[in-house]
Amino acid sequence: MRIRVLQHVPFEGPGTIADWALCRGHTLEIAPLFDGASPDGAAACDMLVVLGGPMSVHDEAALPWLAPEKRAIARAIADGKAVLGICLGAQLIAEALGAEVTRNPHREIGWFPLRRDPTAPPAGPGDALADGLVAFHWHGETFGMPAGAARLASTEACANQAFIFGERVIGLQFHLETTPENARNLVAHCADEMDGGPFVQDPRSILADGTRFADANRAMARLLDALGGESA
Repeated sequence: MRIRVLQHVPFEGPGTIADWALCRGHTLEIAPLFDGASPDGAAACDMLVVLGGPMSVHDEAALPWLAPEKRAIARAIADGKAVLGICLGAQLIAEALGAEVTRNPHREIGWFPLRRDPTAPPAGPGDALADGLVAFHWHGETFGMPAGAARLASTEACANQAFIFGERVIGLQFHLETTPENARNLVAHCADEMDGGPFVQDPRSILADGTRFADANRAMARLLDALGGESA
């Protein structure tokens, strides 16, 4: 399987998605949009992964690649590709599907448990998101639910944490791919966002427990297996 990854900033890479692809024998192609790469190319891939970033989906005037990226995501969905969006990536998918992206009532940074939505489909890729799974979060905005999508999870701070559209398009407001190194990079580059709010943890708390990363990474592998039609 050929996987194309749209990366928005150098310090938010694919994390354990790259490890999963290598283990499964897939081809991973990273498009660094921040460095001039084209967002196009999904037509030649089997799965499109859209990563996170500190920018907003509304920053088209400052970031000229955002508008063509949105069009590329919409084409991938229309073509029936498997599409996974993470954080900003999920917001971009939601907007491509006609939903609104707005400021969340609270900034959410750190490790917080998911509440699985009781109306979530009982099987499929979203089944990897178990009730109580502790996921890593770093966001200030959130997506509305696209028409026709099913909500998969929420948290105390954010009502819309994950959705599935059809059987092959998933948006995750949180991060399951994050490694300790990824988290340290976020702390280093986005420390100004750690404003002491009620759902903002400090760097020591974020990095203290390595088992949280491992548990989240295993959930990501299960989700990718299901989204790509693989058996673990």
